[in-house]
Amino acid sequence: MTSLLNRKAPGLSYSPTRPAWKEKPSLLYSSLKALIVVGVTACIGLPVLVVFATSFADNQQIIHAGGYVLWPTHPNLDAYRTLFSGNLMIRALGVSAFITVIGTAIALFVTILLAYATSRPVLFGRPVVLAVLFTMLFSAGIIPMYLMIKQLGLIDSLWSLILPGALGGFNFVVMRSFFMGIPGELIESARIDGASDWKILWTMVLPLSKAVTAVVGLFYAVGIWNAFFNALLYLNDTAKWPVQVVLRSYVLQGKSMAADQLGVAVQAQPQSLQMAVVVVALLPILLVYPFLQRHFTKGVITGAVKG
Repeated sequence: MTSLLNRKAPGLSYSPTRPAWKEKPSLLYSSLKALIVVGVTACIGLPVLVVFATSFADNQQIIHAGGYVLWPTHPNLDAYRTLFSGNLMIRALGVSAFITVIGTAIALFVTILLAYATSRPVLFGRPVVLAVLFTMLFSAGIIPMYLMIKQLGLIDSLWSLILPGALGGFNFVVMRSFFMGIPGELIESARIDGASDWKILWTMVLPLSKAVTAVVGLFYAVGIWNAFFNALLYLNDTAKWPVQVVLRSYVLQGKSMAADQLGVAVQAQPQSLQMAVVVVALLPILLVYPFLQRHFTKGVITGAVKG
């Protein structure tokens, strides 16, 4: 029996060895991969380290290093004291937190409803899906968007930063694909038992969609937190600026921006102050991401691939 199993069929090439992807990689291949990973990590991590180090460095070391420091010899908090000595940064953080939380909640609500409705042919047809996909290819443009925001009376209102981004085409596609992967038998059995579409969505579909909901929510939150162009267009009152607009102003104007907006004498070097603003703008995302990391890969893969 063994000889019959090991016998090669005529005209076919057969190798008793395992597939290449199951073989143990060679030492050279493993070393090359490790070298590439270390190089990519260094390219990403070194700029971040310079940003953090420069924000804590003292003036003398910054001047001696030519503006940017890799490791502070005498770390201090002068840049952060200067940054938070006025109400500008605190107010900007509050504005960014407000538009991020409210905007993410509204965007998730709209995306979930539309994705579930279009994933069930009983509720909506393909024209709605095509209309959303059309927005991924073409946009109205800056001037028509500004005129629409003006006609709606949203100029100099925080809602102008929230409502235009209430639905993202890519996030809609990811969530709809995930909903379409849910077995239809579950939906039909619940409908036979008398459950409405609202009840099916909130009690059955959403509990099964925690991963993709977390990923889409992260996409929306990061996009809203990092956005600054709409604020430059629609907000005339500097008191309503989000943190990213303040960051842009610090990077472009440096010490003069700090002196004008904070109303205090700036003791820190412009580079340390600018890097401190970057750290403040970057830190909330770095703190939130680890809690959603375990859902990230699962949500993206499951939502983007069906079958």
